[in-house]
Amino acid sequence: MTIDSGATAWVIVATALVLFMTPGLAFFYGGMVRSKNVLGMLMQNVFAMGLITVTWVAVGFSLAFGGSNGWIGNLDFAFLHDVKEIPGLTLVIPPLLFMAYQMMFAVITPALITGATADRLKFGAYAVLIGLWSVIVYPVVAHWVFSPNGWLFKKGAIDFAGGAVVHINAGAAALAVIIVLGVRRGWNHDAMPPHNLPFTVLGMGILWFGWFGFNAGSALAADGIAVQALVNTHLAAAAAMLGWLLVEKIVAGHATTLGAASGAVAGLVAITPCAGFVGGLAPVIIGLGAGIVCYLALKLKNVLRLDDSLDVIAVHLVGGLFGSIVLGLFADQSINAVGSDGLFFGGGASLLGKQILACAVTFAFSFGVTYVLARVLDRTIGLRVSDEDEMIGLDQSQHAETAYQ
Repeated sequence: MTIDSGATAWVIVATALVLFMTPGLAFFYGGMVRSKNVLGMLMQNVFAMGLITVTWVAVGFSLAFGGSNGWIGNLDFAFLHDVKEIPGLTLVIPPLLFMAYQMMFAVITPALITGATADRLKFGAYAVLIGLWSVIVYPVVAHWVFSPNGWLFKKGAIDFAGGAVVHINAGAAALAVIIVLGVRRGWNHDAMPPHNLPFTVLGMGILWFGWFGFNAGSALAADGIAVQALVNTHLAAAAAMLGWLLVEKIVAGHATTLGAASGAVAGLVAITPCAGFVGGLAPVIIGLGAGIVCYLALKLKNVLRLDDSLDVIAVHLVGGLFGSIVLGLFADQSINAVGSDGLFFGGGASLLGKQILACAVTFAFSFGVTYVLARVLDRTIGLRVSDEDEMIGLDQSQHAETAYQ
């Protein structure tokens, strides 16, 4: 193995950038809840940085990247034993750094679920849920898609930085949990406005900044593909913000700061699977489409009577599905020889079919297993806070703290 010092330096920085995204997510979500629940939201996100780090080094990394089985890894790397070579991967960075970089993806993915369950999920139940999820669900999907030995990887489905592994996976899980959890008290009747939109815009800025590590870092090298992924990330976020605001202005009559923040994140989500595989105007088109599609997807929660508190399904699930599927149209092998040509670049419908398959099985697996987990936890320790605790707020009832005096 030849270690490239430039690539190593870049991936070290990218690892730190991706870690910074989790507190960014905490502020993004924290500003959108009512003031009595802001610490509860911050705590759920920050707690993932602690718990998932431990489960990842214990067994998660090994299950995701160990062994040669197509369906699940083994325990060769459990507790970071002998992390010297990753099966199927030719790396120019130390394997331990690859482990650390992937750990930050594992940390933020279950944290995404908290936006859907806001205001009503017990902290203890959340801790058990994401602990189990980080061992039973996340490593399996990561192995399928990211590991060169994974069955979806071998089939030819591509996912540059986690459209399926992170966003569809977390979005499907969020949908399963809120079906079990039920709606908030007063949902669709009482006003539940965001208590601090400056927090949300700050969180969006941190996410946008960190996403350069998320996407460009996934090149695992300091090269042209990393540069392409960085440029694509920025273009898609900008275009998606404009697309969201345009439709919001037409439909609702106003372009809002919440819409700007949500639109940018929708674009970041959609470009994630595509970042190192597309070029030219494709990221602008993908971002613009994501902004429009994800805004229109907001209507789903009312149609389906799903209390997705902070629009995780519209932004992450729909955005992840959109980006992963349109990659089958816009992928350009001249940008990245490791990828494939999409429908618009002479590759026919083959890649599109593989992308749809990856989306479908990721959704089905994550939703199904998470639904069972949530049902079992609800009937044993209980998922939801009491009506009284919900009225008091999670800050006081779960943590005995108050954000604002």
